[in-house]
Amino acid sequence: MPRYLLDTNMCIYLMKNQPDVVAQRFAQCYVGDVVMSSITYAELEYGIAVSANPAQERISLASLVEDIQVVPFDTAAGVAYGPIRQATRDIKTDALDKLIAAHAVALNATVVTNNLKDFARYPGVLSENWLAATF
Repeated sequence: MPRYLLDTNMCIYLMKNQPDVVAQRFAQCYVGDVVMSSITYAELEYGIAVSANPAQERISLASLVEDIQVVPFDTAAGVAYGPIRQATRDIKTDALDKLIAAHAVALNATVVTNNLKDFARYPGVLSENWLAATF
């Protein structure tokens, strides 16, 4: 079982190899401890599509998924989505974050994000920020 599910911003930091603290924290994890949601992967694919240098970004993403497994959004994640969406139904802006949060709940994983405030409002979601981590 994975321990951490990376939010899109953490994947981007790892793809760009900055800031160093994120890469250092990732290096402390065991293979399989850190995964990426297929929702996050879709967001990264969109980033490639609109990038000024899609060829380079594609190489960076391919390198990232060599080290970080992309986990499919499955029925367990769908079940976890219901209560998260219900609890935040008045917030219309963060549809993809709600899906990522549900995926983390289904996996019993901590979301690693630079948006702790956003993920704090989702019931049952644990999150941490590797930019602020002391280890």
